[in-house]
Amino acid sequence: MRAHPLATDAVLAFGAFVSMVVGSFADPHGPHGPTFGTRTPEPFSLLLMLLGAAALVFRRRQPRVVLAVTCGLSLLELTTGEPRAPVAMCTVIALYTVAARTDRPTTWRIGLLTMAGLTGVGMLAGPLPWYAQENIGIFAWTGMAAAAGDAVRSRRAFVGAIRERAERAERTRDEEARRRVAEERLRIARDLHDVVAHHIALVNVQAGVAAHVMDKRPDQAKEALAHVRDASRSALNELRATVGLLRQSGDPEAPTEPAPGLGVLNELVDTFRHAGLPVEVIVQLDGAAGPLPAAVDLAAYRVIQEALTNVRKHAGPGAKAEVSVVGVGPSVEVTVLDDGGLSADPAAEPADAPGGGHGLLGMRERTGALGGTCFAGPRYGGGYRVHAILPLA
Repeated sequence: MRAHPLATDAVLAFGAFVSMVVGSFADPHGPHGPTFGTRTPEPFSLLLMLLGAAALVFRRRQPRVVLAVTCGLSLLELTTGEPRAPVAMCTVIALYTVAARTDRPTTWRIGLLTMAGLTGVGMLAGPLPWYAQENIGIFAWTGMAAAAGDAVRSRRAFVGAIRERAERAERTRDEEARRRVAEERLRIARDLHDVVAHHIALVNVQAGVAAHVMDKRPDQAKEALAHVRDASRSALNELRATVGLLRQSGDPEAPTEPAPGLGVLNELVDTFRHAGLPVEVIVQLDGAAGPLPAAVDLAAYRVIQEALTNVRKHAGPGAKAEVSVVGVGPSVEVTVLDDGGLSADPAAEPADAPGGGHGLLGMRERTGALGGTCFAGPRYGGGYRVHAILPLA
């Protein structure tokens, strides 16, 4: 029916024509109710019924035009037909179509005008008495057609709204899933970078020390190799934990170790000190408005880890670093300074150079995710400065 609306309307028009023709042979005033075969419609009435049924074929394409045509044919029948034929049934179908395809105020206006016009003409200008049941029937049938069409339109609108909300919810759910996947990938990439960059940088430095002093000072070489072993073990443990979370098909198990934070800052700084980088640490969190949330604690740790890794990789020999963590009202400020500048090697690039690493980008992403800011750049007179502000809220 939806694929071939014109054919469907043609079948409906044919059925309406047959029903009107059959009804025109019935006498509603029989001694025992309506009786068939007691009267015969006039040829003019048959022509009006045929024209009204033909107009119904186009009721979906031009509903208001079809309603106007059928109303005109019905008015002719009401004023001239004797006996009267049920031509008004074409108007009932056309009025239903208009009501089902327009808004409620328009349905009220058109419906009342059709009901009042046909009923008034039938009562005042027709051959039957004004109180005849045929006139009351016209009023009832047109009123029910308008009400039924409005009800169908309301139901279609309700179903359409439900379908639209369901489709919108489906699109929103898919977009939310894609956003969560992207955020999780970014978080995993950031954590893997922090782990690998820090530990591999320490391994590289200690391996170079061991190779340099292997022949002359074997004891110092053994100590450097021990630091290499510890750094590689830590890197493997963190990588194993991260990859283990990715391999779990269900909900991840609760971690057996707490996430790194400022509580293990001294251990982090010791690894750099063993690698030959003097680091001074100042932690003053008394001025903070409250305890550090876990996300802020982890972000501060990762910012210091990445900043010190960049100092060890890019600062020149004899460089020194200073780390300060200060609570200032509703935020925590993390600052990492070095006085060594960049390496004199022209092949070396700062971490935030185009085509370089992702260390500074990761720090900015971490602080930005918490609503904070991160600045990194050269210091006046040499060296580098990293300053991050992490809100506690």
